[in-house]
Amino acid sequence: MNLRWAFPFRFLCLLAAGWIGVTHGEAQSESPSPAPETPFEETIVPTFETQKLARTYVLDIPAPRGQITDRHGAPLAQNRLSYNLAISFPTPLDFSDAQLLAFAAEKIRAAEKLLGRPLRISDELIKRHYGNRGILPFEIAQNLTTEEYDRVKERLPAGIALRPYYVRTYPNGRIAGQIIGYSGKTGRNPDGLIDNHEVLWPETEGREGLEQTFNQVLTGRHGEYRITFDQDGRKTSEKIVTPPVPGHTVVTTLDLRLQDLAEKALEAKAKRGAIVILDPNNGDILALASWPTYDPNAFTPTISTEKFKALQDDPDIPLLPRAFRSSYPPGSVFKVAVGIAALETGLVRADDEFDCVRAIQIGNLTFRNWKKTDRGLMNFVQALTESCDTWFYQAGIKIGAQPILDWSLRLGFGAKTGIPLRGEVEGRMPNDQYMKATHGRKLLNGDVANLSIGQGDAETTPLQVAQAFAIVGNGGTFYQTRLVQQVQTVDNEIVTAFQVRAKKTLGASADTMAQLRVGLINAVSGPAGTAHQASLESVEVAGKTGTAQWGPKNKERTAAWFAGFVPAERPRLAFAAVYEGDVGADVHGGSHAAPMIGMILKDIYKEKDNGNKRRRTPEPGGTPIRRAEPVEEEEGD
Repeated sequence: MNLRWAFPFRFLCLLAAGWIGVTHGEAQSESPSPAPETPFEETIVPTFETQKLARTYVLDIPAPRGQITDRHGAPLAQNRLSYNLAISFPTPLDFSDAQLLAFAAEKIRAAEKLLGRPLRISDELIKRHYGNRGILPFEIAQNLTTEEYDRVKERLPAGIALRPYYVRTYPNGRIAGQIIGYSGKTGRNPDGLIDNHEVLWPETEGREGLEQTFNQVLTGRHGEYRITFDQDGRKTSEKIVTPPVPGHTVVTTLDLRLQDLAEKALEAKAKRGAIVILDPNNGDILALASWPTYDPNAFTPTISTEKFKALQDDPDIPLLPRAFRSSYPPGSVFKVAVGIAALETGLVRADDEFDCVRAIQIGNLTFRNWKKTDRGLMNFVQALTESCDTWFYQAGIKIGAQPILDWSLRLGFGAKTGIPLRGEVEGRMPNDQYMKATHGRKLLNGDVANLSIGQGDAETTPLQVAQAFAIVGNGGTFYQTRLVQQVQTVDNEIVTAFQVRAKKTLGASADTMAQLRVGLINAVSGPAGTAHQASLESVEVAGKTGTAQWGPKNKERTAAWFAGFVPAERPRLAFAAVYEGDVGADVHGGSHAAPMIGMILKDIYKEKDNGNKRRRTPEPGGTPIRRAEPVEEEEGD
């Protein structure tokens, strides 16, 4: 991938020279000695008397941090130039304290006039810098605004310099902020004695997201800058010995446009939630969005304690990437795994019917359907279309927990996807060992009933749900989920490539996959489906809604889901959306999650909302399947 570096590489030399040298009117002593005809070389060997004056310093030039881009090369993280205003003291460093403070006060007053704002610098700070590191400029104003820089750049008086340095910037603001992460300074500006190989300005390191994971390759290699002083303490030469090498570029699989669409849908329709979009044909993550989010530019060059505390204390937790670091009960989107398990065991055939009643009794507990009316006898496709809970209770208990757990693991539930981001959670598929450790007993029929509709102790991440629907959508190939395509040099030479890799195949029969696909199509477009708000006129969408409660009864909240793929045949996108409801709020997958995906798909396929006309769809293999009559009620589950 041919990517252009953010700044001309030859500018690095000017950057280092401008940082240490006096670029606008170098200050001189009252009676400067004439410069020697030939500069002293860096091999000066000072005598005992001159060892504090004649010396050579070798300072390190930090390298520009590498870029992070989307799959098309659009920058997600790059660098910009920022400037600090500094006093450059004349050499040799022979001011008395009174002369030093008078000199500094004059320059500070001039800087205040240029900037139009007061600068507060203590005398002690000035004296400490002058005594320990007076050969280097003394910063009096940091991170000038664009307006301040434009105002001062051509009006600098003698003895005041602009010190340029690189600052991390995120050109798209908050878009993909939780995935890119942010960087921070590795330390404060030093004020002690100068050490050889001390960096000219503090470096930055990744603190979160891809910035943290790929910090080593993004950091680059230091350059070397030498500055020499004669036996009288006057600067005699300075030069870049070795230029710095910029950090590598990290090319992600993200599609900036899709990431933007996903975040806009969340912002428009959810207070909290997440949307994941994958390419089902290779496992690439195209969008990994969570809401609310944050703008990583708030962390550059530093973030105040007050602003960081406000982010930490926000009850909606904008620092939490819900797409992979939060898990929820999956609700009825998990019926895909239950359906595969039921049909593949042979204990439930495609034409077997169970009565979709309002409730059934299991032990001493009553398990209810989400619809309030009896819906009659249903086969698998009908039950998946209408998301009949009581059908899945009966099917789940008939086949038992183990096939459900086995097939859910084959779909990637209960295991980390392995994306290169810290803190990914693995979710949970409750087996006997977990139940014994947590509840002191094995799985009972009531637990199996809950598992059959994705509730109880089951938990999944939005990324896992999208991964499972990608596997179903492509016909059964489990690709390694991929967030980074490659790492490359500034010259576009590939350093590391993360290849597309098929981990395994699902192993379900063609008949089972065909039944499943029809049920998912009908759930979106069929008259009795639950996800009409995600349907399109020009393209057939396959998907499944889900609604699940979690948390203690007095603080119970609802996760509303919609997951699927598009087009239904030969899909190009697989997706999962979760909407986090407030405590006690009445939310459903059909009414709250499906519209978010619908909003994205309508933009992708350039469709206007014409009322989501409902269409009947063909049955697998042309076999007629009796449908229950549609009922007029709010789209739910």
